[in-house]
Amino acid sequence: MALSSTLLAAADSYLLMAEEDGCYWCARWDKEISQIYPKTPEGKAAPLKRYDLRSETPDVDFKQRVTFTPTFIVVSDGKEVNRLEGYPGEDFFWGLLSQMLSRAGIDLGEAN
Repeated sequence: MALSSTLLAAADSYLLMAEEDGCYWCARWDKEISQIYPKTPEGKAAPLKRYDLRSETPDVDFKQRVTFTPTFIVVSDGKEVNRLEGYPGEDFFWGLLSQMLSRAGIDLGEAN
């Protein structure tokens, strides 16, 4: 998995996913969410970018070191706004993500 050049030029808001090979919860998120995420208001407002926790270092000003996978980080203008460590399952993920985006001032209504 290569770190995309768009990740390095962070002038907008996006959802950054820290993952690693063999992570059960990353695989579960991929199975349950990854295909529909880009089609949702959340995915349009905060497009998903991924990085491998063990081999890449994105150009993001993190509030603290990322330790767990998956970790979902809302990034705005290159800075971490907030994060969700772990994947709580599909039912809880959407509500927690909506709260994170709201606290970051990202309006889901404009993404439709």
